[in-house]
Amino acid sequence: MSGVIAAAVVAHVPTLSRAEITPDFQTTLVQGEHLLGRGLRSLSPDLWVIASTHWVSTFNWFATCQAQHEGKCVADEAPDLIPGMPYSYRGDPEFATALVDEWKRLEVPALRNESPHYEWDYGTFVPLSHLDPKGEIAVVGVPVVLMADHAECVRAGAAIHATARRLGRRAVFLASTALSHALVRGRHFMPTTERIEADQHLLNQLKRGAIDEIIAGFGNYSRVAVAEMGGRALATLLGVTKALSDEGNGLEGRQYGGYAQSSGSGNANLLVAAHETLTRIH
Repeated sequence: MSGVIAAAVVAHVPTLSRAEITPDFQTTLVQGEHLLGRGLRSLSPDLWVIASTHWVSTFNWFATCQAQHEGKCVADEAPDLIPGMPYSYRGDPEFATALVDEWKRLEVPALRNESPHYEWDYGTFVPLSHLDPKGEIAVVGVPVVLMADHAECVRAGAAIHATARRLGRRAVFLASTALSHALVRGRHFMPTTERIEADQHLLNQLKRGAIDEIIAGFGNYSRVAVAEMGGRALATLLGVTKALSDEGNGLEGRQYGGYAQSSGSGNANLLVAAHETLTRIH
């Protein structure tokens, strides 16, 4: 089967980057990503497509067209935590170019990222360092787009599945994002009770595969939870999973690790896939 075979929400808290700086209450996120990565790699995907809330584009959607992603990741907002961590992963220029063409066909403003000087943000680096630490699988990155509303994000996500299907790629889509994201100073602080409840409701909906239900109420969720980057990465995931659901796949979700705080944000790792796909992952 080609196309997007699974989609996941993954945490990228910068303190997950190195074991010596990960607080005890966040180790569940690291452990969850290790388990999730092993499970996803067992499906033999060809490609990770990752939307990071720390790659922010104002106007256009981009796809990374570089044949090789190699460099050192520095967290510009926290260089004390991620001061320059090396990475090396293959790209997939054919897929990235085809994705941009599909976006344009759908009248989604899009361009190729072909810069030889482009380096990853930590929202891309951190989860992939745990999901695929040996760099075995090719990567195409996409941003969150400030001018895109949720409906455009859903269309952009559906295009990712359509492109993978047309090219015969077995892709995994990753939304690298927090859930609630009303930040405060103090890494140990949890979100408010109302925001935790909103996050848990969303996670439970994803576990039930209730994608249309989530889309219908997503604007309200995003406002109540103060979702990271306005919920744009999550909305892109909803577009991917709606495309899967519309093909008649009965979707289910499975959480890996617990729900954990970081400076008032809520974070979790959760996989959404067809029931038959989940049964193949242990």
